[in-house]
Amino acid sequence: MDNPLCRALSVAFPLIQAPMAGVSTPELAAAVSNAGALGSISLGASDPTQARALLSRLRELTAAPVNINLFCHAPPSRDAERERAWLARFAPLFRRYGAAPPLSLTEIYPTFDDDSPLLPLILDAAPAAVSFHFGLPDKAVIDRLKGQGIVTLASATSVDEARQVAAAGIDFVVAQGIEAGGHRGMFDPEQPDAQMSTLTLVQAIIRQCDCPVIAAGGIMDGSGIAAMMTLGAAGVQLGTAFLLCPESAANSAYRAALKSDAAAHTELTAAISGRPARALSNAFCHFARTIPQEAIPAYPLAYSLGKALAAAAAAAAAHGEAGFGAQWAGQGAMLAREMPAAQLVRTLIREYHDARRA
Repeated sequence: MDNPLCRALSVAFPLIQAPMAGVSTPELAAAVSNAGALGSISLGASDPTQARALLSRLRELTAAPVNINLFCHAPPSRDAERERAWLARFAPLFRRYGAAPPLSLTEIYPTFDDDSPLLPLILDAAPAAVSFHFGLPDKAVIDRLKGQGIVTLASATSVDEARQVAAAGIDFVVAQGIEAGGHRGMFDPEQPDAQMSTLTLVQAIIRQCDCPVIAAGGIMDGSGIAAMMTLGAAGVQLGTAFLLCPESAANSAYRAALKSDAAAHTELTAAISGRPARALSNAFCHFARTIPQEAIPAYPLAYSLGKALAAAAAAAAAHGEAGFGAQWAGQGAMLAREMPAAQLVRTLIREYHDARRA
């Protein structure tokens, strides 16, 4: 196709597989890229050793364009009393599953900035694209990436964030609607979330910002892609649609939930990680519904406990409770299809063309 995203990235179809930290794998990204779209992996949850291994494996699997995603969240403000109360609140659950809670909350994911040890690895890997979530890095970092010919993208959940993305010189804004699975890309989670739908957000950004837009959130098939492109989007980003692909790292409990009635029920919660994120309505979500927002420690401090609880619950011999995992999923989860990633890309392209001809 001859459109801005295809030209910028040298891809055949303007579809990006969302990075999905913890779920996307080099195998998934490579399969998508080799099929003519843009595969992605996230390094936001990786230390340099892990990142180096992921990048090496990705390049073993494909020479096609790929996207590397990074987290640009503000470092958390520590509140010792809030953190102690959070550990105490969850202590009974750990006891239920025969485990001890963490002694403290830790900053498991450092933010990406100009001092990040990941930057040299990324510059050396020279991916076709680098995308940012939760905010933007320093302009010096953006300039270094663009100076090497790397296309830059950044998530925005509001028109104001999209304006910041455009002003920073980012090439494409990823308009993340409220339907999207996983973490909201809000720059400042302390500010009200506009909670705009993908359809509305895409149109608003196109009208008010001078930056090409990639639509993200609730898009699960080719007709959805066609609808967003008709609105003027330069491309689309799909994440939940790829969760059931065999190349994804979703575990068996996660996959079973996605193939059950649970897939019809998602909700936004900040209790799992410290930031609002859309997940399947599982045991963690149920437990957290009565917790006031002001009691939740900042991201990623809360996530250090969330991950420990998920591991303890899943490992408990007498229970084996999988519902405390971070089962991120968008509102279209019930529409996810189980097929190899390359086949899904081909199916989406065929559906898109069928919808355009209808």
